[in-house]
Formats: sequence, C-alpha cells, structure tokens
Amino acid sequence: MKMSLGAKSLTLFASSILFLVLLTIFESLLSGISLTAERIISALLLVLPGVIGVVFGVLSLIRKEPRVWVAILGVILNALLVSFQTAILFFAG
Repeated sequence: MKMSLGAKSLTLFASSILFLVLLTIFESLLSGISLTAERIISALLLVLPGVIGVVFGVLSLIRKEPRVWVAILGVILNALLVSFQTAILFFAG
C-alpha cells in the first residue's frame, strides 16, 4: 500500500523524535568529537528529516490528497521541531 505524502510527513516527524531520543541516550559517546561534527550530526538527523517532512506536507496540500488534517499536522509538527532544533544549533552551540 502506498503512503500518502501527509503520512510520510508524520513518519519523518516520528523519525526525528526517535533520533532525538537516541542522540540524548547516547550523548556520552559523542563527547569526544568536535563541536562542528556534533552540529553536523544533529542537523542531519534532526533538522533535515523535518525539512523534508514539511515539503511532503505542503506537497500533500497542493495535490489535495484526502485527509488534509494529516498533512496540516505534519507541516505544523515538523516546522516546530525544525525551528526549535535550528535555534538550539545556532544559539546553544
């Protein structure tokens, strides 16, 4: 069965949350690498899936797929996560 773009958006949000939990659990293993490498890893695992999720959600809205609320929820949740994680990467270092 083919997933709608809105469902893919929510799946990417869930994967970002999973990566956040895993990065938090295994944070002690990352203490030996440079700050730049930590930022790159965080950006790739937390921000990039969220950005792709926002794109999938918007594409779902443009295509007018059924279950519009799934696409809207995917866009909102991914956008909030991306903006929060980006702020953390810029300001917290």
